[in-house]
Amino acid sequence: MKVAGAAIIVLAIALAVVPMFSDCQSAGRMLTLADGRQIPMKCHWTGLAELGLGLPLAAVGLMMTFSRRRESRRVLGITGMSLGAVAIMLPTVLIGVCMNPDMPCVSIMKPAEILSGALVMAVSLGVVVAARGQEQDLI
Repeated sequence: MKVAGAAIIVLAIALAVVPMFSDCQSAGRMLTLADGRQIPMKCHWTGLAELGLGLPLAAVGLMMTFSRRRESRRVLGITGMSLGAVAIMLPTVLIGVCMNPDMPCVSIMKPAEILSGALVMAVSLGVVVAARGQEQDLI
């Protein structure tokens, strides 16, 4: 389970760091309003949400690394699958990214976040399945 926990930590770091360098604001693009003010596009808010999602996901990976009980690993695996699903939903249905396919958030950030979320879900599912087959640990 140490490998699975380390993998989740690495994926959590990827989920948090990739949006910082691939949203439109980091590329110098912002939405200009009619009165001349510039505001961030919605990919910026997706990136901030993914950053906020990275911390609890890294905590799940850290706890998974040191967990010895079967029930704890199962619960952490289910939590990891849930957080992975949220990581996928943020750029696709919850907040989204820009509509223009030429924007870096569409070509880099969205696929990276979907892939990272899917890998988190796969590793977490593996932890749940592995915890199901392990013997009950004594206290």
